[in-house]
Amino acid sequence: MEFFKTNKVYDFMSKSKIFMGFSLLLIFASYALLFTKGLNYGIDFAGGTIVQVKYDRPAPVKKIRTLLKADPMFASASVTEFGAPEEVIIKIPTSSSSVSTDIGDKVRTLLKESGTFEVRRVDMVGPKVGSELREKGLMAMVLSILVILIYVSFRFEWRFALASILALVHDVSIALGAISLFNIDVNLDILAAILTILGYSLNDTIIVFDRIREGIQQSKIHDLFIIINESITKTLSRTTLTSLTTFFVVLTLFLFGGEIIHGFSFTMLVGVVVGTYSSIFIASPLLKWLGFSVEDYKKRLAEKERIRKEKERMRKEFEGGVV
Repeated sequence: MEFFKTNKVYDFMSKSKIFMGFSLLLIFASYALLFTKGLNYGIDFAGGTIVQVKYDRPAPVKKIRTLLKADPMFASASVTEFGAPEEVIIKIPTSSSSVSTDIGDKVRTLLKESGTFEVRRVDMVGPKVGSELREKGLMAMVLSILVILIYVSFRFEWRFALASILALVHDVSIALGAISLFNIDVNLDILAAILTILGYSLNDTIIVFDRIREGIQQSKIHDLFIIINESITKTLSRTTLTSLTTFFVVLTLFLFGGEIIHGFSFTMLVGVVVGTYSSIFIASPLLKWLGFSVEDYKKRLAEKERIRKEKERMRKEFEGGVV
């Protein structure tokens, strides 16, 4: 399916400095948020207890807070609506005493005067486990980026690898900035979304890079930006179709999936948009700014082809009995 005219080349690279400036602005804003506001770690990483309570009518949030404060264990608990007016989430920081206490029974006792309700979920993570999960999650992200760097270095030239990694850092930085801005709880599902963004963005970038490499090999033009424009134009219909399909699926999850996957779907929405954008307007022009030369690349390809033919000639002479 073709959304764009195949006989027309769109000049993306003429606006590359504008898009790069816009991206740098977003990255600086994201890191400013991360250093000033920080991330709101959920119980998976910070430790603590979550109690989900459902009432038979709109939950009396103010009364719930008042009743909980009667117990020192719940003095710093937060109570927020969860998806519907009838449901609330009670978040309790972990303490040494709360680990061995049945939080569900305690909540039922404290809130018995607030109305008819049921405790639907009690999740508890100790502070040590939360710290280990946070460290292992960060390690998983770093290792993923390193493995991607090694993979792309073997498949392409090192400048392609570095450009793709910088584009991935760009995507993750903006996604984390959006998470911080909208106070999304950072749990294991958010980590899963970040790792998914890495894979999605890399796949999009690799497809564009493959077409750029083919363009370099087939074209007699030595202007890299012209080759990039032609290559991106050829992949534009595929990129648009894939991105829109993924975007609408994730948007459906965000709108109708409920609060449980709200953080995951929000992070994926940001990642799909930013990942598609970066594969065209960030990763591709970075090749030029990292010093990639079409002429040098073609010389290396010609030398490799010469060596291959020489080895093939020597193999045939050996098989034919010529020494």
